[in-house]
Formats: sequence, structure tokens, C-alpha cells
Amino acid sequence: MVEGGRRGGRRADGRGARHLRPVRLVPGFLPPAEGSVLIEVGATRVICTATVQESVPPFLRGQGRGWVTAEYAMLPRSAAERIERERRGPGGRTHEIQRLIGRSLRAAIDLAALGERSVLIDCDVLQADGGTRTAAIT
Repeated sequence: MVEGGRRGGRRADGRGARHLRPVRLVPGFLPPAEGSVLIEVGATRVICTATVQESVPPFLRGQGRGWVTAEYAMLPRSAAERIERERRGPGGRTHEIQRLIGRSLRAAIDLAALGERSVLIDCDVLQADGGTRTAAIT
């Protein structure tokens, strides 16, 4: 039987087609940040940090609500083959991932409760074994 592209309904790591990878969250992973977490989903590892800024983008000034945005990057050896650093700003793929993370977080947050503050979430992939975007959103 082939289910989900695997024989016998098993994934390459032996899990059943409907079984999740183990998830582990380590809050406060980087103490200098206002908030931080190490997210492990199977072998995928992502560090996310939060920085609070006492300002909002110009288009939100005077509206009494905040903003949440995200940056995403993969360390050069986070994957099987080395990934070049994006020295001239994020490429198209990275830019879209950052937008996805930011939109997802803004949808879950009461921006009015932030007041006129911004929260910048930095998501850095330490080890990529699938699901880096969803780990960052988590």
C-alpha cells in the first residue's frame, strides 16, 4: 500500500503518515532579547527572538495600534548543502517567507493592545529538516 507517497504508510524517518514529529519549545533561550525561544520540530531547529521598539511604521503613526513584523534567515550550514548568505537583502523566497510569518503573527495578535509599538521577530534557522516556516510561526 502506498499512502502519502511512502510504502506502508510510513515516512522516511519511520513515522506513520499521520504522526507528527516531536515538538520541543525552550522559552528564554537568548536572555538579552525581550522574548526568545528555541523551537525544535523533529531535527528542525529555529531560534526566534522578539525585539520591542517604541515606534510604528509611518503608515500607522497616530492610529493607536502596533505592528508585528518578521525577518527570516537560514544559517549557511543549516541544510545538507551550504546556503549562501543574503548580503544584499532578502531574496524573493526569503522575502515571501518573512511576509508569511509576519502576516500569520499579526492575524493572531491584538495590535491595538500593543499601543504604538512594533515587535520585530527574528527567525534564524539553525538546522533545516523540513517545516522551517511553520516552526518559525509556532
